[in-house]
Amino acid sequence: MSKNRPRSSETKPTKAGTGLADLASLRDALKQSAAERERERIAAAKAAREAAADAEIFRREIGHVAPIAAAARAVHGRTPPAALPLQTQRDEQAVLNEAISDEFDPEVLLDSDESLYYCRPGVSQEVVRKLRRGDWIVQAQLDLHGMRRDEAREALAEFIRDAVKRGLRCVRVIHGKGLGSVGKEPVLKGKVRAWLVQKAEVIAFCQARPHDGGAGAVLVLLQPGLTRPGAARQDRGDSAS
Repeated sequence: MSKNRPRSSETKPTKAGTGLADLASLRDALKQSAAERERERIAAAKAAREAAADAEIFRREIGHVAPIAAAARAVHGRTPPAALPLQTQRDEQAVLNEAISDEFDPEVLLDSDESLYYCRPGVSQEVVRKLRRGDWIVQAQLDLHGMRRDEAREALAEFIRDAVKRGLRCVRVIHGKGLGSVGKEPVLKGKVRAWLVQKAEVIAFCQARPHDGGAGAVLVLLQPGLTRPGAARQDRGDSAS
């Protein structure tokens, strides 16, 4: 008599049953996804219809619209003028117009031996001696030949102003010996000395040496403290300060 094996109270699922369950789950997921896409499509279509309806209402309310005609504009082809340094011009004009009198007599301030010379109070006589010896390099010159008195005065004022701005120390002014003037009198010679004495920038001057113009020219030494900042000094010899 054979022995009977005990039966299990639960039946284990077969592989076929498991596969059918998976397919059912997949089918449900696909249906759910399709339904979601359909809802989104319907919502988008509804929003588009509403937007189109709103636009149509707006067009009916506004009516026909035409762009505004733009007014004709003139085209300026010219280049605007450069800005004028008015304050600089006023300052320079003030320098040129500063009081240098024709009535001033420089003889009271001039020393003389074989030639006239001048140095501002407080300036060493050694400075003048070096100027007369030619120890200072002449860095610029002004020729007043052929100028009338007023022209010469303005030219001298502008020349001194420009020399100071450039940082020059020693310059030459040629006034001539007066051989071509009426009475053979050197008119500009005395005027130049009178004008130079009145210029604060001038600390000394003397008659030029023969090969530099002699009695027809004067060597002028300018104040170093009045030069613009950074200006190059191209002199030789000791400082006049």
